Formats: sequence, structure tokens, C-alpha cells
Amino acid sequence: MTKTPRSNDAAAQAARELAELRSHIDEARAVLAGLQRCVEEALNRPGDADADRLREANEHLVISALQARVEADTATDALLRAARSAELDPLTQLPNRVLLLDRLDQAIANARRSKKQIALLFIDLNNFKQINDTLGHAVGDDVLQQAARCLVSSVRASDTVSRYGGDEFLILLDDVSQAADAAAVADKVIAALGMPALICEHVMRLTASIGISLYPADGENAATLIARADGAMYRAKRQGFGSFVFHDAQALDGSLLQTPVLESLQTPVSHYERARKEFEHRQEQLQETNEQLLLSALDAQDLQAAAEQALQRQTHFMAQAVHELRNPLMSLRTASAVLGRTGSEEPLLPKMSAVIERQVAQMSRLVSDLMDVSRVETGKLRLERSVVEMTRLIDEVVGACRPAIDTRLQHFRVQAHLGALPVYGDPLRLSQVLRNLLDNASKYTPQGGDIRLSAERQSDTVVITVSDNGIGISPEALEHIFEPFVQDIEATAFDGSGLGLGLTVVRELVNAHGGRIEAHSAGPGLGSEFKVTLPWVETKAPTDVP
Repeated sequence: MTKTPRSNDAAAQAARELAELRSHIDEARAVLAGLQRCVEEALNRPGDADADRLREANEHLVISALQARVEADTATDALLRAARSAELDPLTQLPNRVLLLDRLDQAIANARRSKKQIALLFIDLNNFKQINDTLGHAVGDDVLQQAARCLVSSVRASDTVSRYGGDEFLILLDDVSQAADAAAVADKVIAALGMPALICEHVMRLTASIGISLYPADGENAATLIARADGAMYRAKRQGFGSFVFHDAQALDGSLLQTPVLESLQTPVSHYERARKEFEHRQEQLQETNEQLLLSALDAQDLQAAAEQALQRQTHFMAQAVHELRNPLMSLRTASAVLGRTGSEEPLLPKMSAVIERQVAQMSRLVSDLMDVSRVETGKLRLERSVVEMTRLIDEVVGACRPAIDTRLQHFRVQAHLGALPVYGDPLRLSQVLRNLLDNASKYTPQGGDIRLSAERQSDTVVITVSDNGIGISPEALEHIFEPFVQDIEATAFDGSGLGLGLTVVRELVNAHGGRIEAHSAGPGLGSEFKVTLPWVETKAPTDVP
């Protein structure tokens, strides 16, 4: 945690400025008093000469009075500005600790009179020291300013957002009817901080740990409420980044979904250029492979029309096509390995090797999809089952999909029940299901869009939902979305890559695990949602499962 003395320096500077302004005002008052004495002396001396001096003194008095009034008004305005400046954090322009404590005392007094509740949120940015150490304090300052904007956007105008020190912030909610109101604000804060921001060529996804205390339940003065919110914040940090905890752990029902501890989301910074290159690398793989598989794809599309009457013939053709495609893969992989070991100075060799590797990887993926469909339809699909902890599997999948999401600056949110979510299945196949769904969500959601993944236990099932606010699915396509080679016209226009096999493979793999998958969309432009339901198991796998 990084602390800074700048707020103390600003307060000292403001105090010096206030002293100087008061000195100027005192000097102006002394000048006026001297002029008034001169007028009084002139009035006591008779004669024409004295009358002239009196008029002259009066003129000087009027002019000086006007000047003194202008200077006094200017000094008063400067005094007010300095006073306001002394109450604001110089970096974020948020109320500082002094002003926050004053407002907290006032809120407690008002709540005591009206018998209402107030809530205090203690917010600590996670991994901020890592940002400062790796990217420098200038970037760290930009991040703190970005965090301040996120916090302000998450609350009402009547609430107070304060920088408490370093990377710590406090939010004062001066009127809450129930604990759930404070929880809703904490959830909005976590979501706002999680929005990707491009700062100095880095994609920033901030997380925070939040502790919450309530008046009067958790304390009746400012110091107690802050201390208890601070203690709850440290419990939230142990629970997992992106979590919030009440001082009274029973303040909310434990069934609330929160962000689980995922290693793939712990790193707040990803380099935009590297993420973009990795994303483009995968796009190149797809484009190059499409050229080679064009004829096979056309044959497969023609076969789909005939499949209504001759499904067995289509299955046989697909299996044959897969085996034909597998033959060159081994040769390509061998050639790539040989090129990589030559050690030649020839500059074209690394490029050739990379091209071959990309083609092999993409061909392997598409061949695997074709083989999966063929195996399912012929009853040859085999699953290597074991007890799979879905939260850990989600972590691995999110890490693999994050470059594409970061490249498109999409807001990504994961929520899950705290605790284990075990299912009995094949971890590689379940990973394939989730990765296909996340890849689709990112691919068909515009830049800056929202993607959400939630995992929760419902009775004796584990329900995983992937949703987005992307291009949506038309009602006509929604009826056949899981069938082979089906692609919505809107999706093809938005991104024409792919053969339309991914969702077919997802459905068959989910069914093979004894689960089900549902697709929902309100229509074009209204996003989509895919819900996977899998059987929940005890920690030990049942012995009678085949």
C-alpha cells in the first residue's frame, strides 16, 4: 500500500496563504483608520486652508475606501478558494481526509436525529504497488485519477467520495434504508473499476477490496466506523480480489454472487500492443486456414442440405474428410520442427516456420471440431472423467481468452458463489465448452461492450451463464443455433470467420456430460445469453458413473 504526504503539504501551503491574506486585510484596515484620523484632525482646525485640506482628505478617503473594498473582496475570494483547496486532495480533487471526517460527523448527527442509517465503504485498490513499481509513479497517478472518476460515477451526487490516503478511498452513503443498498453500491464500484481503460499503452482492469460498516449497528462515531470498515476490507482482501465484506458478516445473505479468486484476473495490467498481436495472430491462423479448407467447407455446406434425408451418408463423408485432412498435419508439423532446428541464418526460415505452426494449430482445431461432431454422431466420443472444480477451470479459460477481450477493450465480469463448484466430467472437454462460448461472446460484441460469466450452484446442478450485449441472434437463427454449419446473417456480416461448428460441438459435449445448454436472445442488437447446466457432485466422484 502506497502512502503520500502531499495532502499534508497542501494543507500547510494553504495555511500559509491564509495567513498572508489576513495580513493584507489588516494592512488595508490600518490605512483606512489612519485616513479617518486625518479627517477628524482637519475638522478640528478652522480656516479656508483647513477646509481645502479637509476636502482633499475626504477625496483620498473615498478613493482609499474604494480600493480597500476591492482589495478586501479580492482577498476574501482568495481566502475562500484557499480554504476549499485545503479541503481537496491535490491529485484527484476529491474531498480529503479532513473534509471527509467533518461530513461524516455531520452525517452521524443527522442520522441520530432522524433515526436513519448511514454506510461507510473503505476501498483499497489491489496490486497498486505493482503498477507503481513496474510502470512508474506518473502512470500510478493516472490510475488513481481514473479510480477516482470510477468511484464518483458509482454513487449519488449527495454521497461523498474521499481519497483517504495512498490508494485508499472512502465512500460515505449518508442515507441507506438497508444493508443491501450499500452492497449494491459496492457491486457498482467493483464493476466500474473493472471497466478496461487504456492508459499509456496499457489496458488497466482495476480491482478493489471493500469493507463496509453501518451506523448505528457497527459504531456511533467516525473513528469506530472507519476502523471497522478498514478491518472488514482486510477480510475482503483475504476472501479474494474484487470482493466486499460487511463488518457484521451476517448483514447479507451468504448466497450473494461475488467475484471469485481467479489468477487470470489478478494482474491489473496487460500491454495493449502484445494483446493486439496475440489476437491478430489467432485471426491470421483462421484466415490462412479458411483458404485451405474452403473446398471442404463448401462440400460440408452442400452436405448439410442433403443430411435431412441422408444423415448417415453425411456422417461418413465428414469422417472421411477428417481423416483426409489429418494426413498433411503430421507432415506440416514435422517440417516445422525441422525448420526450427536448422539454426540457419536464412531470415525466411523463422517466418516459414511460424506460418506452418499457425496453419497446423488452426487446422488441428477445425479438424478437432469436425471429429467431435463425427464421433458424437457415430457414438465414438470418449470422455476422460474426473472431479473438476469449475472455478479453477474458469480461471484457466479466462486466462486464455483475455487477450482477445483486452484487445477489444471489453468490460468483462466474473461472478460466482464463494466455495467449491465440483462437477464430474472431462476437464479438457469442459474447457472447450467454456472457451467456445467466451470466444463467441467476445467475437460478436463490439469494442467496449460488456461480457459476463457467472457460475452458481442451483439445487443439485452447477449453472454457468455467458452473456453479452453484442449483436444478438435473430429469432429464425435462434431455433437452429446449435445445428452444424448454421450461422446467423447478422453474425456473418459482423464477422464472417468460422464454419458454424463451434456451438454444435458445445451442445454435444454438454449433452455427453449429462447436462443441457440453452440459448437466449431478445433479437438483433440486443445481446445473447448461453446457459450451461451440469450435474453437481459431492467432493468424491460416484463410483457408479460410467
